[in-house]
Amino acid sequence: MDIAPTKQIQIITRSLDETQALGQKAGSLLKAGTVIALTGDLGSGKTTFVQGLARGLAVADDYYITSPTFTLINEYPGRCPLFHIDLYRLSGPDDFESIGLYDILDSDGVVAIEWAEKLCGDVPSDYVSIDLTILEDDSRQIRITAYGQDAIDLLIQLESAYHVH
Repeated sequence: MDIAPTKQIQIITRSLDETQALGQKAGSLLKAGTVIALTGDLGSGKTTFVQGLARGLAVADDYYITSPTFTLINEYPGRCPLFHIDLYRLSGPDDFESIGLYDILDSDGVVAIEWAEKLCGDVPSDYVSIDLTILEDDSRQIRITAYGQDAIDLLIQLESAYHVH
């Protein structure tokens, strides 16, 4: 089994606006077909990050980006479609199949998946993992890990924009 190359960076954000700005910068660099696996405790900023991601993908401001906890999937039109998926209430592959997750993963959209740890490795070989940790109040440690060459290229661009190494 081939293991995809990886690269990791960490960024500290100190406000909701900074977390959204990081998401917006990442969104502006994303290509169609990118999968983003988001993990972190409840309230850690996963949806806040996706709100910025949507702006970076040129989703119109009149779309309010909300957590898809109850709808399971929200789709937004932008430079490429953004699929915002929440797996919190789902329990496994049968549920994922029933909501069309595997078809979405094969689409030309950008796929942002909250509670991605529920996928148990059922992700493409080239994806970006984003883990958000609450530090205090609105401060977050955001660990971004790239799996595969396209994801690594994205991280190199993000690293350059944020001057982290």
